[in-house]
Amino acid sequence: MRQRYTSDQPGPVPFAPTTPNPLQPPGVPNMPQTNPETNPHTNPGAPGAPKRIMGQAKGTLENIKELGTPTVPENIKSSIHCVTIVGQIEGHIVLPSQNKTTKYEHIIPQLVAIEQDDNVEGVLLILNTVGGDVEAGLAIAEVVATMTKPTVTLVLGGGHSIGVPIAVAGAYSFIAPTASMTIHPIRLNGLVIGVPQTYDYLDKMQDRVIRFVTEHSKVSEKTFRELMFKTGELARDIGTVVIGKEAVEYGLIDEVGGIGKALCKLRKLIEARKGKERCILQ
Repeated sequence: MRQRYTSDQPGPVPFAPTTPNPLQPPGVPNMPQTNPETNPHTNPGAPGAPKRIMGQAKGTLENIKELGTPTVPENIKSSIHCVTIVGQIEGHIVLPSQNKTTKYEHIIPQLVAIEQDDNVEGVLLILNTVGGDVEAGLAIAEVVATMTKPTVTLVLGGGHSIGVPIAVAGAYSFIAPTASMTIHPIRLNGLVIGVPQTYDYLDKMQDRVIRFVTEHSKVSEKTFRELMFKTGELARDIGTVVIGKEAVEYGLIDEVGGIGKALCKLRKLIEARKGKERCILQ
């Protein structure tokens, strides 16, 4: 015969608030037992429980601290991967901690992973950079230019110095109407040995930049060299600053536009690539 529990015996039946709890230590007031279904701390649907706003991301304070926004879209799946290059491109020399930098050893592995990921169909590269290490910038530009997946670049704010080759490395390039690009000769920072070999090295490095830009854009070598060695425009240097539409007129950038146009063009390139693959399979 099964034993029946009464209210004065411990067991699965909750004690009533007025019933002494035999498990309660002597001399300690009896703690009332609460129903988990009506406890606002254990049941979000109970009366008095704090309600979470629909669509509100968890960790709001962390999002504000890390991303500068109170809400972050959750579970967004996209076949387009966005890569940002901001601040100064850091190469073989570690820059001071107060500098906003983009490390090339972070960007290159990311691009390689994108190239191998079948879930990623296109890459949007957003630039707002002042330039930086020449060889690091060229390395990033070469990786972008040799990717088999569609790539679109967008210059926001600025794509200066070695940022120019990266801006033209994509299959199609955009520049915001107010964005600017500074074109100037190669410079060296720090101690330089004044021998003919040093100048030969600078010339060869400069030729590498010029050759890459002219091969991946519509600007001619003559025009690009004229922009690079122009005097009278920059106060303490030689070179040229082109803004928005001027970059398109010179042939450096394909089109003036923002994020909407860039994404639309990237989707068209993705669909065109899929069409070619279907034709090959047939």
